[in-house]
Amino acid sequence: MTSFVPHTDDEIATMLGFLGLSHPDELFETVPASLRMAAGETGAWAGLGEGLSEFDTLAEMERLARRNSELVCFAGAGAYDHDIASATTALAGRSEFVTAYTPYQPEVSQGVLQALFEYQTLLSRLCGVAVANASLYDGASACVEAVNLAVASTGRPAVWVSQGLHPRWRATLGTFAAGTGHQLVELGLEGGTTAYPDTAGRLGSSEAPGALVVQYPNHLGCLEDVARAADVARHTGALLVVAFDPVAAGVLRSPGSYGADVVVGEGQPFGTPLSFGGPYLGLFACTSRHVRRLPGRLVGETVDIEGRRSYVTTLRTREQDIRRERASSNVCTNQTLIAVTYAIQLSWLGTTGLRELALRCARGTRYTREAVLAIDGVSPLADAAVLREFAVTTRVPAETVVERMAEEGFLAGVALPEEYGTNGLLVAVTEKRTREEIDRYVAALEKVVR
Repeated sequence: MTSFVPHTDDEIATMLGFLGLSHPDELFETVPASLRMAAGETGAWAGLGEGLSEFDTLAEMERLARRNSELVCFAGAGAYDHDIASATTALAGRSEFVTAYTPYQPEVSQGVLQALFEYQTLLSRLCGVAVANASLYDGASACVEAVNLAVASTGRPAVWVSQGLHPRWRATLGTFAAGTGHQLVELGLEGGTTAYPDTAGRLGSSEAPGALVVQYPNHLGCLEDVARAADVARHTGALLVVAFDPVAAGVLRSPGSYGADVVVGEGQPFGTPLSFGGPYLGLFACTSRHVRRLPGRLVGETVDIEGRRSYVTTLRTREQDIRRERASSNVCTNQTLIAVTYAIQLSWLGTTGLRELALRCARGTRYTREAVLAIDGVSPLADAAVLREFAVTTRVPAETVVERMAEEGFLAGVALPEEYGTNGLLVAVTEKRTREEIDRYVAALEKVVR
C-alpha cells in the first residue's frame, strides 16, 4: 500500500522532540475521546465496511442526510434565508463564471468584465450614487474601506459610528483602527435609532469627524433617519457612510438620494445561500467625486480600435499596486463569482420583483411582530419602524430561547449582545416564511417563554 504521509520518521521524531511529546497521538489529546477512532482502527479504517458502488454510496448519503434536523429560519442579523431562482443558480454555475479569474488581460476576459460592469451598474442604481466597484469580500470589509476612503478624503481621523451598526462590523472597524490610528466614537441609540450630538455649535478640529457611519435599516431592524444623518454630516464636514440593506431598496429611498457619500452593504441576500457564513459579497459604491479613492477593481466601458464596445479594468493608477505610497486601501481583488450571482438574481427580480420581495418581507415582519408581542413575557426592545427584522425582549434569556426553539424545529433568531439590553432577541422574516410557519413559530415561542 502506498503511503501518502509526506513526513519521514526522522522528521516526525524531530517535531515531537521540539514539542516535548513522545507520540503523535498526543497532538490530538484535546479532541474528545468519543470523536477519535480507536487505536486499532486508524490504520485499516476498520468499522467502515467494504467499498460501495456509486449508487449505493448515494443512497447511504441520502439516508444519513435524512437524519439532519431542518429548522425553519427566523434568524438574520446580516445573513438571510431568501429564495434563490433556479435561473440564478444555473447561470452563475456556468464554467465561464466559475473558472473566471482576475481579468488582467481584457482581450480574453470580455465576458466576465461585461458581467461585472452590469453588476456595477445595477448596484450604483440601487444605491443612488454614480459609481460602484466590482465588489469586496463582505459587508464588514466594505465598511472598513469606506471609512478609510472618508478619513483619507477629509484628513480627519475621528469616525462617528452608530451603535446601530452591526456589532461585528464595528468590531472589524476597531481591529483596523488599532493599526490605522482612526479614532472611533460610538453614537448610542434612543428608541432604537441613532442619537446624534448637538452639532449646532462649532466643533473643534480635533472633535470634527471625518466619517459618520450609520446602518439603514440598523442592526435592530429599525429605520434610521438618513436625512438627519446627512444633515449632521454636512454640519460637521464629515463624509456620510451608509451601510444599507439591498432588499430594503425595493421600498425605501436610496441612500444616495439622501446625500450619502459612500454606500456599503452585504450582498448575500441576492442569490447566495447562507453557506455556513460565506463566501459572501461586499457592496461598495460612492459618488463620482471619490472615484479616485475607490478601493479594489473598477470595470469600465470603452471601444476598441475598430469602434466595438469593450470592457476594461479602469483607473488602475489609483490602486496601491501602482501608487503604493499614496494608497488608502490594500485591496486589489474582488468576489467575482458572488458578484455575478448577485447581478443575475437582481436582474431576474427586476424593479417589480424587488419591490414585491421587500413588501412580502415587510408584511410578514409586521404580522409576526404583532403576534410575538401579544405573547405574555415578550416586549418590544425598540419602538421605531421596522422592515423585515425586529428586536424583542424575552422573559427568559435569549440564548435559552434559541436553544429551546431549536428543539421545536425553529431557528428562533439571534440573541443580541447586552449592549442593546437584557434578553434581546432579533427576529427576521423573509419572503420564504409562510403564514403557517409563522403561526407555528409564535405558538412554539409562547410555550418556550412561558
